[in-house]
Amino acid sequence: MPELRTDRQSAWAGEESPLPPDSWGRADSPRRVVPWGFALVVVLLVVGRFTLTPYLTAPALQTWATIFVAICVQALPFLVFGVALSAAITAFVPPSFWTKALPRSPAAAVPVAGVAGAVLPGCECASVPVASGLMSRGVTPAAALAFLLASPAINPIVLVATAVAFPGQPMMVLARFGASLVVAVLVGWLWLRFGRSEWLRVPARPSGDGPKWARFGEAMRHDLLHAGGFLIVGGLAAATLNVTVPREWLTAVAEVPWLAILVMALLAVLLSICSEADAFVAASMTAFSPTAKLAFLVVGPMVDLKLIALQIGTFGRAFALRFVPLTFVLAVLVSTLVGWLLL
Repeated sequence: MPELRTDRQSAWAGEESPLPPDSWGRADSPRRVVPWGFALVVVLLVVGRFTLTPYLTAPALQTWATIFVAICVQALPFLVFGVALSAAITAFVPPSFWTKALPRSPAAAVPVAGVAGAVLPGCECASVPVASGLMSRGVTPAAALAFLLASPAINPIVLVATAVAFPGQPMMVLARFGASLVVAVLVGWLWLRFGRSEWLRVPARPSGDGPKWARFGEAMRHDLLHAGGFLIVGGLAAATLNVTVPREWLTAVAEVPWLAILVMALLAVLLSICSEADAFVAASMTAFSPTAKLAFLVVGPMVDLKLIALQIGTFGRAFALRFVPLTFVLAVLVSTLVGWLLL
């Protein structure tokens, strides 16, 4: 009778890898019809925008529909491309790349890990299991956390989407890149200096089996549906805010610089929009200053509701209680300073 192997024995069998497998941290695969259903919803939104507009005569409703569809249609190509590229890197890039790319010195590894975040385009929810996998294979937690914060904020897909959302404003792209990287490195260094091992729970990493193309398809389906849902929620919220909130209120908030920055930062946390799409939502907030919009773009990929839930589930409550406030405060302060200097 063959010997039965436990889950933990299976998890550590085979070649060790600094990256978690595609199956770790993911729910069971949805039926293949679900992605087509999501695509059908998007098509219906676009078609409905033109076919139903003549029958919807209320100006506020027409404005709401125009803003919502515009945000979703502009952001969707970047979302799909970013998810596909992220899934390809997850499935095909050799796991040893990540440990070889980082210096042995923890202090030097933090900024290198932050810059390395640019090579992993994708939604911020994917950065949590990647960072945990790096820690489980010996990468210093401070460097893994810098990677976690920088990856969804400074990758090329996000920067190109920002340039498209803010045409003729190259400084917004530069400000987002610089502020996000500075925040990631500062948080990493502060955690290296003051963080304690008992605050951080590094979960065991189960093994990932199956063909690479199957893992690629599974990763893309999961991330597209997950990020696409938050994009629609963000588009709904942005359109609703633009229509229902009196313009006088937005103007009053926008005229107080510190209040405008704080409100936009809190909105980024609450809306939880994918980093490939948040620039289009920020650009739609026309009443707010460029610095307030920058705070929205810097805070969103680093601190939002879905990320907080993922971090609590992965690293523990003690970690999130310290990491989230630290990241939020630094993101607001750095984005304010960079916005004042560049925008």
